[in-house]
Amino acid sequence: MGNICRSPTAHGVFRKMVEAEGLDKQIEIDSAGTHAYHVGNPADARAQQTALRRGLDMSDLRARKVKQHDFDCFDLILAMDRDNYTILESYTSPSTKDKLHLFMEFASDQWRTLEVPDPYYGGPNGFEQVFDMVEDASRGLIERIKIDHSISGEL
Repeated sequence: MGNICRSPTAHGVFRKMVEAEGLDKQIEIDSAGTHAYHVGNPADARAQQTALRRGLDMSDLRARKVKQHDFDCFDLILAMDRDNYTILESYTSPSTKDKLHLFMEFASDQWRTLEVPDPYYGGPNGFEQVFDMVEDASRGLIERIKIDHSISGEL
């Protein structure tokens, strides 16, 4: 939504996993929000603190708003919830609609949801849960990319 909680968390977690796989030259990662509330701002301090406790530095990430151009540049556009998915649908064309997915489509069945909850108004446990969900979905996403694009590497 504002690109300071869930999206930069997913960006940072996925980037770290891609680097660990040695796939950072083959996979480009970016994150953006559907609203311009926080453009230019770093990730929420609570998200950054949670990340640091997990050995992840996302201090370099800055919020930006999604652009039409993103749908031309990226193979996948991932939404954190259905509301943002609906907003992102307005950016699609018939040729780019298949690029849009919910991020949790790539997660294991343990979560039983297709939406990552917004931790912004909750306590620190919300950020921990978001990280757990994002880590799970990121593992599934890497496996899907490796299969779809015949990329080698192991988690």
